[in-house]
Amino acid sequence: MPNVTRMTHLDKLEAQSLFILREAYHAFKKIAMPWSMGKDSNVLIFLSKKAFCGHIPYPLLHIDTTYEFPEMLEFRDWAVKQYDLDLIVKINEEARARGVGYETHDPVTVTHELKTVALQQAMAEHGWHGLITGIRRDEDSTRAKERYFSPRNADFEWDYKDQPPEFWNQFTTTVKPGEHVRIQPLLDWSEVDIWSYIKRENIPVPKLYFAKDGKRYRSMGCKPITKAIDSNASTIDEIIEELRHTKTSERAGRAQDHHERNAMQKLRAKGFM
Repeated sequence: MPNVTRMTHLDKLEAQSLFILREAYHAFKKIAMPWSMGKDSNVLIFLSKKAFCGHIPYPLLHIDTTYEFPEMLEFRDWAVKQYDLDLIVKINEEARARGVGYETHDPVTVTHELKTVALQQAMAEHGWHGLITGIRRDEDSTRAKERYFSPRNADFEWDYKDQPPEFWNQFTTTVKPGEHVRIQPLLDWSEVDIWSYIKRENIPVPKLYFAKDGKRYRSMGCKPITKAIDSNASTIDEIIEELRHTKTSERAGRAQDHHERNAMQKLRAKGFM
């Protein structure tokens, strides 16, 4: 009998993500990958390199709110050199000139102005038709409504009540002027899957994810509105074990998600990642 190697759960997730990445690159002439330097987007870097024989054939985009953790910016500079990334950094200079910031505005307003509007500006400048994002369905109930190829209209709006079917891997790959499609290769991955893959592939991630003095960050956002969780998990194995028992949501420490009722759904409907 031949020695047949069965695909593991991670193998299947990886294969599906590689397929989605290749389909997206084939379908869209102008495409980019937003990169937050967080765990999910770093997994996307490694998947992209696997999908295209060690080379990432599209630029990465960092939407810099100017409120980033210094450790994340240090990781960004290291990763650009380490992986030879084609990185574009975008700041909504106009909003910052108007004084938009956490010192004077609520988190939802700042998130929209410094992230979503900045993304709109970058899209207009570069004319991308597709964006590869690192969102997952298990992060929150709003993201659970997404598709692998999820269209946005010319105003960046997302009609979460009218999502296209994706039978037999038939994806939305045509857009009208001004529209674009969000491609979600990690949609079916869980938080534990992400960390298990990071361990298997030995993927570097920022040190803020690991516990120090009884605290660690589970989800990374802007420094003024991101809270650390109580944790002693200082290794990947300890993080995975912690996640298997926690009842706290992944984005519990992200203030913009909880500023008002359905805040995340409103932000995503307007174009937030």
